Amino acid sequence: MPLSLLLACLWVLAAGIAALAPRRLRWPAAWALIATGIPLLGYVTYETGPVIGLLALFVGVSALIATSARGTSDTAGRDPEEGAWSW
Repeated sequence: MPLSLLLACLWVLAAGIAALAPRRLRWPAAWALIATGIPLLGYVTYETGPVIGLLALFVGVSALIATSARGTSDTAGRDPEEGAWSW
């Protein structure tokens, strides 16, 4: 396995751990993941080709969405019987 893919797997693992962090730590973790993920994506694309690079891009985007969006719904913490459109 190329070094770039090993580093990308570690990046995804770090994104998963960041998603479990408290809400106040998620955005700084997301920015750190973005700052490290962009050069890593270039390295993966350079070392393994554009197809694997695109796959890594999709995996990275989904990991960042999971990191930054977990538990940020407007209805989080509300009573499910109340519903989102209660008057």
